[in-house]
Amino acid sequence: MKKDLNVFDNVLQLIGNTPLIKLNNMTSDFKGNYFAKVEAFNPGHSSKDRIALHIIEQAEKKGILSPGDTIIETTSGNTGFSIAMVSIIKGYKCILAVSSKSSADKIDMLKSMGANVYVCPAHVSADDNRSYYQVAKRLHEETKGSVYINQYFNELNIDAHYHTTGPEIWKQSEGKITHLVACSGTGGTISGTAKYLKEQSRRFGTNIKIIGVDAYGSVLKKYHETKEFDEKEIYPYRIEGLGKNLIPTATDFDSIDEFIKVTDEESAHTARDIAIKEGLFVGYTSGAAMQAIKQLNESDEFSEDDNIVVIFPDHGSRYMSKVFSDKWMGEQGFFDSEKEEVTSSIQYVK
Repeated sequence: MKKDLNVFDNVLQLIGNTPLIKLNNMTSDFKGNYFAKVEAFNPGHSSKDRIALHIIEQAEKKGILSPGDTIIETTSGNTGFSIAMVSIIKGYKCILAVSSKSSADKIDMLKSMGANVYVCPAHVSADDNRSYYQVAKRLHEETKGSVYINQYFNELNIDAHYHTTGPEIWKQSEGKITHLVACSGTGGTISGTAKYLKEQSRRFGTNIKIIGVDAYGSVLKKYHETKEFDEKEIYPYRIEGLGKNLIPTATDFDSIDEFIKVTDEESAHTARDIAIKEGLFVGYTSGAAMQAIKQLNESDEFSEDDNIVVIFPDHGSRYMSKVFSDKWMGEQGFFDSEKEEVTSSIQYVK
């Protein structure tokens, strides 16, 4: 059958070319025009599909991966799902070391995709033998015929977004983008996208500002500003896939103009607001990115003619047991004032 009839050989051909969607209700009082790059439209429901496919295909081209090999990775959930999906299509085994901070939904999804999952304690140092970094390294050493992706220190993480996300945003915005707002975890998404966009802005004589979003409890913002790794910045926080307790080399700090920090609580409420007000069911990090935009408006960052693109990294279905659970929100103390009350309900008719 012809591919121009939307018939594809496999699910991997659906990766990329995600839509840019105008935000209206949440930004009605803000200066500028706002557009969300909604990565939940990837078949694996997140931006991590892009890096999983790119890194694995590059490993195949270099002869690093052979049929029947095992792919090992550390993940907060989304990269693991994408790697598991690509592994199914390409015939590889998949082992994932996952942070215990990952939602139960994500962990169950990984198992459903045929991966062997090791859940590791989240609140330990990166060099602790129990951390998911060290567990992945140990599993790689113990597993014959295995390849450790290591997204945090893999330059291909940046390349994947340089070749896909950046060009897509430039084309979709017709080169009129003035700001990119994106969360930073491994740093591949923001770094690769920023690298491409800044190259184009220099070529055409325009200006683009790249704003990274970091979490309180993470070291990235201070490192960007001082080049100092400050362990005192590190403490437990709830947002998955945002911030780090180490400095990933997959982050090109020079391509990022500014970092802004957001809280767990405000990001959680903003994720819920995106669903209610924009009809977009996106995840916790999307809430964090949108929360950053709210804070930037409070500091008068944008003008009326600016065109701001924000990356929404994944789908809300991966957070049903967290930010979209009233029980979880209550347990975190996130419903502790009148303005944070639940605005919808479920009623059972007997």
